[in-house]
Amino acid sequence: MPDEDDALTFDTRPGSSRRPRRRPSQDESRAIPVERNGAGSGNGPATARMPQRPQRPQQARPDRGRADRAPGDDSTQVLPAAGGPHQNARPSAQRDPDSARRFAAAGGRPGPDDTQRLPVGGRRPAGPAQGARPGSRQGPPGPPPGGPGYGGRPPRDGNGETGPGRPRRKRRWVKWLMIPLLIIALWVGGLLWAANSAWNNVQKLDALPAGQRPSDGKGKNYVLVGSDSRAGLTSEEASRLGTGGSNIEGKRTDSIMILHLPDSGGPTLVSVPRDSWVAVPGHRKNKINASYAIGGPKLLMETVEQSTGLRMDGYMEIGFGGFANVVDAVGGVRMCLERPMKDEKAHIDLPAGCQDLDGKNALGYVRARYSDPLGDLGRVTRQRQFLSALMNKVASPGNLLVPWNLKGVGESGAQGLAVDNDMGPITAVKIAWALKNVTSSGQSVQIPVANSAYPTYAGEAVLWDDAKAKELFDALNNDRSPNVAP
Repeated sequence: MPDEDDALTFDTRPGSSRRPRRRPSQDESRAIPVERNGAGSGNGPATARMPQRPQRPQQARPDRGRADRAPGDDSTQVLPAAGGPHQNARPSAQRDPDSARRFAAAGGRPGPDDTQRLPVGGRRPAGPAQGARPGSRQGPPGPPPGGPGYGGRPPRDGNGETGPGRPRRKRRWVKWLMIPLLIIALWVGGLLWAANSAWNNVQKLDALPAGQRPSDGKGKNYVLVGSDSRAGLTSEEASRLGTGGSNIEGKRTDSIMILHLPDSGGPTLVSVPRDSWVAVPGHRKNKINASYAIGGPKLLMETVEQSTGLRMDGYMEIGFGGFANVVDAVGGVRMCLERPMKDEKAHIDLPAGCQDLDGKNALGYVRARYSDPLGDLGRVTRQRQFLSALMNKVASPGNLLVPWNLKGVGESGAQGLAVDNDMGPITAVKIAWALKNVTSSGQSVQIPVANSAYPTYAGEAVLWDDAKAKELFDALNNDRSPNVAP
């Protein structure tokens, strides 16, 4: 058993057994005076004895572990207690013999008047110094190893969260998901850019009539007109298409149609013969295309409304140049002719059979009437057939889903296209889509005729069958399928 005057030294390093070691005798140690807590306490200076360090040939390494020490090397270093005076202060030569027992009773934590001894080369603890970082040699103990402060992985809950105050770690699949989303956004932006570029070239007209108008029915009705406008054509192009000079004054209409879009069901395309004998508001009876020549789109719309009893919701017109350019832009339209067509006034000479019509021949095909045994009635039938085939070609995925193709087709057609002031691009797309679906899910008819050679002061005209025509218009006004022969 050690004497009470013998000092005990404790090894406080992690993993040590904390067994007391006998402090070397006074002649084997050197005294370092250390002040106790509070200057002038009256207890006199205390001393901490540090054994003389044996001289070793090799250079000592910092923080050497117990395994690095030479056998029998029990050299210890006596340090002042935590919270005590500066470590460089020299302790007095006296030592409280009960300090070891107080140290052990405090659970290994030195009291304010105790001295802590560690083996030489161990990590030297110190009390918290001002401005010290937690976990450093001058600061309070930091978090345990493996925690967030030591680069360890923070705890996670069942949802993958990293604890309070920490954001969810970005997953790799989010980055891969952003790539296709970015491609889709660029593609949609390109389509919108192409459509907007084409729509800006469309002419706007004051076409909706004023004054007394028919009441609204079910669905929507639009007037579609094919005019002989040479807008956008040069003299060379007008000569190639056989439309005469580009400086011809006045405009006439070669085709008039009514497109009915029901609230539900397929669309109906109705041909109105251009020589239909009707009452022109403000004028006496005349051919319906005369209203266009007299008062333009506005008077034509009013004449159609008064003659049919249907309220018109919009107006769309395409001229010679726009029509031919659209056909050329889509690479031609395939049509099958039952017999050869040769018409000098329409500037065409087409063989029988299926063939691709370019812009020039397509324009002559829908304009020709003198070479057709049915005259104007035969022409309106060809116009509906060709218009549906053209819209199918325009609405193909290669033209609608490729931005630069859509821009080319749209700008080609926009050169001769005109709409009313209230029509927007979405409505125009609906009209084009309905024309595409006329032959597949809709109907294509013409107004019933009683006499196709009705004599008038303006020449032979087309007289409607009033009873059957009224049934047709009532059916459209109530979204019923018209029972009319094509």
